[in-house]
Amino acid sequence: MSAINLFTAEQQQRIIAAIQKAELATSGEIRVHIEKKCSGDNPMERAIEIFGNLGMHQTAEHNGVLFYLATEDRKFAVIGDKGINERVPAGFWDSTKELLRTHFAAGNHTEGLCQGIAEAGRQLKQFFPRAHDDTNELSDEISFK
Repeated sequence: MSAINLFTAEQQQRIIAAIQKAELATSGEIRVHIEKKCSGDNPMERAIEIFGNLGMHQTAEHNGVLFYLATEDRKFAVIGDKGINERVPAGFWDSTKELLRTHFAAGNHTEGLCQGIAEAGRQLKQFFPRAHDDTNELSDEISFK
């Protein structure tokens, strides 16, 4: 079974809708990548690799955020581009990661992603509020491997 089959079409649409709603408040760009297994031991390293593969570093404000999830390995990461990391305090993603961890531990991957995405949108709004002429620079679709 491929990773795309791990989430129903309805679950995928809920996650995409969460991305779209979160991006209404911020110029930040949010993506989700889901795979069954993390190649390598470190989910942060894999998330960095996926971030590059998806071209997420090409946003104007370097404010892309990737939610990475390896379901079978029970690993995840949340990473932001350099524009975010230069402006936010240490531990900026901690509350988002804790929210994800709680839902993922209970097997609620869809709800965890939706709530984590909403939290990221709220947090990013402080540093990257949405401008009246903001454009969606990255696809809201979930990427799968």
